[in-house]
Amino acid sequence: MAVRVLFLGPLQDCEGAAAREFDAPLDWQALLAKVQPSTAEQLREDRVQIAARGRVLADKTALLAQDGDEVALLPPVSGG
Repeated sequence: MAVRVLFLGPLQDCEGAAAREFDAPLDWQALLAKVQPSTAEQLREDRVQIAARGRVLADKTALLAQDGDEVALLPPVSGG
């Protein structure tokens, strides 16, 4: 199996896809290595968060997704 990664908002534009699958296990460093360089640059921003298994991670660098997990990359929310 694999880890399904969802790219939301402008991260989808950076990656060129709404979702991709990567081999498990998937940690922070592997995620940065597998996505497009422009996506990795955005992910390093403090305002971008990561949710794994339906929960936002307090420390995104602690990501450790396993087979069948879904990871959502959450860009900053803006609005008025």
